[in-house]
Amino acid sequence: MADLLTDDQIDLALRDHLPSWKVVDGELVRSVTRDNFLDGIRLVATVAQLAESMNHHPDIDIRYTTITFRVSSHEAGGLTEDDLVLARHIDTAAA
Repeated sequence: MADLLTDDQIDLALRDHLPSWKVVDGELVRSVTRDNFLDGIRLVATVAQLAESMNHHPDIDIRYTTITFRVSSHEAGGLTEDDLVLARHIDTAAA
């Protein structure tokens, strides 16, 4: 099982590498808005492929053109390095 990140490690990652993310209830959370529904679904499909290749899957909420990603390591009981890596991949896909 992966080691949990400290609050300082999480704060540093958010500040330096993941400015579009925030921590809510122990999870990394980011919402992305697309121009239309199908563009949002394409983003979800891209993230799904990335997540599957990592065997680390976000919770994804689709609300028309707004997609919200929630990332955490449930089995570890918090945030790990895997979550930061997945969040960076999501940022790349969303760019």
